[in-house]
Amino acid sequence: MPPSERTTEPRKRPRQARSQATVDAILEATARVLRAEGYGKATTNRIAQVAGVSVGSLYQYFPNKDALVTALVEQHISQMLQILTVGLTELADAPLQEVARVLVGRMIQVHSVDPALHIVLTEQIPRGDKLPCVGEEIEQASRFLRAFLEGRRDELRPKDLDLAVFVIVQTVEALTHRAVVEHPERLRDGALEDEIVDLLVRYMLP
Repeated sequence: MPPSERTTEPRKRPRQARSQATVDAILEATARVLRAEGYGKATTNRIAQVAGVSVGSLYQYFPNKDALVTALVEQHISQMLQILTVGLTELADAPLQEVARVLVGRMIQVHSVDPALHIVLTEQIPRGDKLPCVGEEIEQASRFLRAFLEGRRDELRPKDLDLAVFVIVQTVEALTHRAVVEHPERLRDGALEDEIVDLLVRYMLP
């Protein structure tokens, strides 16, 4: 019988290559089930079946669906942050237009990482205290952008930089996220990126 406690912590961490392979297979199966059937219909029995393991083996590592989804969210966030943050510090002295182009391009890339899974993780998972939200990439982008704008304060039209960061990051996040959900083709043709960059430059410059 599965445990009744609602926890998002794994039961144990894999210590050997074979155990890691089992956990990887379980997480990949979790992603496959979420993409195909959605969060509400996903069950540990179904995930174990897709992974090709017994449900007892699954429970050795994950006590319930919440723990599985949490591990998958953390994996997804890690992939997104790697795309977003690599090389950003090298842009400290770059022109404003170039920085806008890189940030928008990176956010589009972030939202293009397994878009079907991204939709499930952001649209269907309950926003309770115990399940993480896919939003850490926004905080990373905000921190970089705040530091960058501080060094360019004299060039900018907005004077309240905290407000400017909020407006910019939330605008880019909302547009790229809705594109994933409603118009995924817009993430590939370059037109959306051009429009968002133009929007940001017009907002930031006098």
